[in-house]
Amino acid sequence: MLDTGNTAWMLMSASLVLLMTPGLAFFYGGMVRGKSVLNMLMMSFGAMGVIGILYVLWGYSMSFGSDIAGLFGNPFEMWGLKGLFEMTSEGFTFTDTNGLPDLVNVGFQATFAIITVALISGAIADRVRFSAWMVFTGVWVTLVYFPLAHMVWGGGLLSGDGPFASIATPIDFAGGTVVHINAGMAALVLALVIGKRKGFGKEAMRPHNLPFVMLGAALLWFGWFGFNAGSAYGANGLAGLAWVNTTVATCAAMCGWLLTERLRDGHATSLGAASGIVAGLVAITPAAGSVSPVGSILLGAVAGVLSALAVGLKYKFGYDDSLDVVGVHLVSGLWGTLAIGLLAVDGGLFYGGGLSQLAVQAIIAIAALAFTAVLTFIIAIAIKKTIGWRVSEAVEVAGIDLNEHGESAYESLGATRVTPEVRS
Repeated sequence: MLDTGNTAWMLMSASLVLLMTPGLAFFYGGMVRGKSVLNMLMMSFGAMGVIGILYVLWGYSMSFGSDIAGLFGNPFEMWGLKGLFEMTSEGFTFTDTNGLPDLVNVGFQATFAIITVALISGAIADRVRFSAWMVFTGVWVTLVYFPLAHMVWGGGLLSGDGPFASIATPIDFAGGTVVHINAGMAALVLALVIGKRKGFGKEAMRPHNLPFVMLGAALLWFGWFGFNAGSAYGANGLAGLAWVNTTVATCAAMCGWLLTERLRDGHATSLGAASGIVAGLVAITPAAGSVSPVGSILLGAVAGVLSALAVGLKYKFGYDDSLDVVGVHLVSGLWGTLAIGLLAVDGGLFYGGGLSQLAVQAIIAIAALAFTAVLTFIIAIAIKKTIGWRVSEAVEVAGIDLNEHGESAYESLGATRVTPEVRS
């Protein structure tokens, strides 16, 4: 029987998560230089366009269809959402699971796929052909995201039905492995394969619009309540716990980041506040349904400090992760996933649960890292050897917005159009 309350909550949650991608577009768009802002916005919106279609065609089926070798669901079982609804003489009828129409879950899960791919774009800002990004979006979500979602949430190898559940039941409440470790590792691989921006490490590449960044962080925080509280799949106490945990972990992470900046650099910045917010949201995502509010404060504070320190690693190791996807999403995603083994009220080490939960969390994190790294590398190299990733150096210098999209965000910026013979 249809549960109208839960259905309404899940429709609202799906809408909140969908809002996160435009929020991310503003967050990333404000962080790049003025000549690249439209391209950055378009990478997020482009991901929405491609994945919204693919998820209906085969994405949901690959994520939640009948298991194939523990790696992915049968893509043809629910192709085009076949079997989830039908037309009768009395109108549409819909299949449901525990009172929730399966089509509502399709919408909710599609928004997770969209935001995961959009997150990756921040690592390769300022230097990538939009056409290459669009091809990558479709291929990567099919070969990496859909299978990993199945492995973790669809009954595959890394789920409670997989082989590692004999140690302890793996926990990923809302996407520590599927979303943030996945996107963070993919971002690192692309940054290494595609290479550095011209002038990286030698010239200042400051955010052009910090109010955009703050607006984007606010929209992400707002949408994240659908992300985490919605993952309770009901208007219930677990959703309330996830909501509170998401709030306090994010507050603590922002404070942790700002304190780190103050001690290290002598000032606390708006960019640091916005970045700390995202680090806290990332870290609490896998743990929102298994830790206490006090545990969430500790989890968030550590995430803020770790990510504030980690964003500088790109200069030490020489990879150009333009907007710190690795430092924020990979680092805080890993911490949040592992912290469950320490802070989970049921089974965490700090609650007398021993090492079993920590061990299984480490296993699923390492497995996700390896799976994503290998598949992303293959896809990235294939695109590099065929259509190519990079815009020309002349386009990068003159402005990717005007030359890739034929428009500029700010007419006063003075961007120049590169002639066709120089573009290639």
